[in-house]
Amino acid sequence: MAQDTVALIKDRLSIVEIVSPYVKLTRAGKSLRGLCPFHKEKTPSFHVSPERGTFHCFGCGEGGDGFSFIEKVENVDFKDALKILAEKAGVAVEYSGGRNREDASKRERLYALMSRASAWYAGKLAGSPAEAYAKKRGLKDETIRAWQLGYAPDAWRALLEALTGEGFTIQELHEAGLIKEADGKQGTYYDRFRKRLLFPICDASGRVVAFTGRALAADELAKYLNSPETELYRKSEILFGMSVAKEAIRARGFTMLVEGQIDVLHAHQAGFTNAVALSGTALSERHLSVMKRYSENLMLVLDADPAGLKATARAAALALSSLMRVKAARLPAGKDPADLIGEDPSEFTKRITEAKPIVEFFLAELAEQERDPHRLVRRAEEIVLPLLSALPSPMEREHFIQIAARSLGLSDEAVRESLRRIARQPEAHKSVQKTQVSSASARAPSAIRSEQLLAVVHSYPGSPLAERVKSEYLRITEAHALPLETPPESALFEAERRFGEGPEENAADELLHAFEEAVIREAYQEAVARLRRAEAARDIALVEDAQAACARLSVRLAALGH
Repeated sequence: MAQDTVALIKDRLSIVEIVSPYVKLTRAGKSLRGLCPFHKEKTPSFHVSPERGTFHCFGCGEGGDGFSFIEKVENVDFKDALKILAEKAGVAVEYSGGRNREDASKRERLYALMSRASAWYAGKLAGSPAEAYAKKRGLKDETIRAWQLGYAPDAWRALLEALTGEGFTIQELHEAGLIKEADGKQGTYYDRFRKRLLFPICDASGRVVAFTGRALAADELAKYLNSPETELYRKSEILFGMSVAKEAIRARGFTMLVEGQIDVLHAHQAGFTNAVALSGTALSERHLSVMKRYSENLMLVLDADPAGLKATARAAALALSSLMRVKAARLPAGKDPADLIGEDPSEFTKRITEAKPIVEFFLAELAEQERDPHRLVRRAEEIVLPLLSALPSPMEREHFIQIAARSLGLSDEAVRESLRRIARQPEAHKSVQKTQVSSASARAPSAIRSEQLLAVVHSYPGSPLAERVKSEYLRITEAHALPLETPPESALFEAERRFGEGPEENAADELLHAFEEAVIREAYQEAVARLRRAEAARDIALVEDAQAACARLSVRLAALGH
C-alpha cells in the first residue's frame, strides 16, 4: 500500500474532521477535548491536537492518529480504516504491488459474495418454515427484517446454482464457506446450509462474514450449524451483534453476553441493545479485547443449566484476568434469556437490574444447589477460588475473600490459605500474571518528570519560559545537550492540558523543583546503596567516597526545603 495514499488522506483530512462525527469537541487551550468514545465518563478527558494530528485520552490511555482512531472506534483493521478515510477524503486507494492488489480484490469479492448470499437467503424467508419458526419463537417482523434473517431451502445446490449464475465462482463459494465438497467425490459440491433458519454474522463494520443456521426439525444431528473459519471470519474475534450493539454498549456502560443468536434478538427487542453472543466457540481473549474497546464492564446472562454455569465460570475467570469487571444475572432454572423475555420481559429486566458481582453470583448459586456444607465448600474451591485468584486488584480480592468466608461459614484466613495453595500450583495465575505489571518495571520519578519538562520544551518551542526550562534541565542533569527524542504523545497532551496556550512561570517552577528533587533523591538513594556495599566489602576508600556523596546530596535536598 503506497505511503503517499496515507499522506494524501492526512493532508486532506484533519484529525478534527475525523473525530468530530464521533465526539463533540470544544476548545481547551492548544487542544480540543470531549467525552471519550472508548470508555464511559462524565468529565471530558479525551484530547485532540489539530497541530500534531493526534488524540489521547487521560482516562483510558487510548491514543494515536486519525487512522488508529478509526481502527478503534469502528473496530476494524488498518486496511479497512484506510478505506473508510479514503472515501471520506475522496482519495483513490492505491496499492504498492500486484499481490496486494490481488488480495484486496479477492477480499472485496468475498464480501460482495457474502452480502449477496445474505440477500438471497433473506429473499427465501417469506412463507417458509423458517419464518414460521422465527415467529413462533417470538421474533417480530421488524426484528426479522433488521437482522436480515433468511432461509436455506431444502435443496442440495440451490444457492450454488443461483450465485454461480450471477458470476461468482465455485472456488469463491467454497472459500466463503457457503458450499462443501462431497466426501469421496472430488469436484462435486453442495450447499452447506439446508432446511435452516439463517442468521447472518457481521463484522464490527456491519459486513456479512458468516452464517449460523438453526435446524427446523428435531431430528437434525446438529441444532446449530456455523460457517467454517474463512479469510473473512475468525470465530475467536467476531461477536454476533457487535456491529449493532457497540454504541449501546458505550452508552449503557457494559456488554451483555448471552448464549445464542435468538437470545440476542430477544434482548434487543426488549430494549437491551447492548447484547451480543458468541458463535460456535468459547470466549477468547480477542473477544474480550473487542468488548473492551467499548466498555470494561461485562454482564454474563448465560443459560442456568449446568453447562451454562460452567461456561459462565470459564468466561468470568478469563474476563477478570483481562482486567474487566464482571457481573452475572441469575435466570430461572431451565430458562434461557429468549424464554424469559418471551414470557415476561419485566422479569428479565428485574433480573438484569439485580445482577451480582461474579463471586457473589456463584456463592448464591452454589448455596442453593448444595445443602450439604462439606460439598458446598468443595464446589466453592472448584469454582469460586479461581475467580478470586483471577481478580487483579488486591483490595477487591480481599473484599470478596471476606464475602466468600462469611457465605461459606469459614474464617478469612482459611480462604486466603486456599488461595495461597492455588498460587503454588504450576501454571496457576498464568493468565493473571500476563496482565499485571511488575513493580520492578515501574518508572523512576525523575524519568517521569524529565518527560514532562521535555514535553514543555517541545510543545512551546521558542518561548522564553521554554528556553529557561531547557537551561534549568541541563543544569540539574549536568548534561551538555537536551535529549533529541520527542516525548510520547501522552506527555505532550499533558503539557498542553496543564499549561494551555503557554506555560505559566509558577507552574513551570513547580515542575522544575519536582524534577530536581527527584534527581537528587534518586542519587542519594544510590549513594546509600553504594555505602552499604562498601561497608560490607570493608573498603575504606569507597566508604569515605560514598559518605561524602551522601552528605553532599543531603545538603542539596535540604536546600530544596526537604
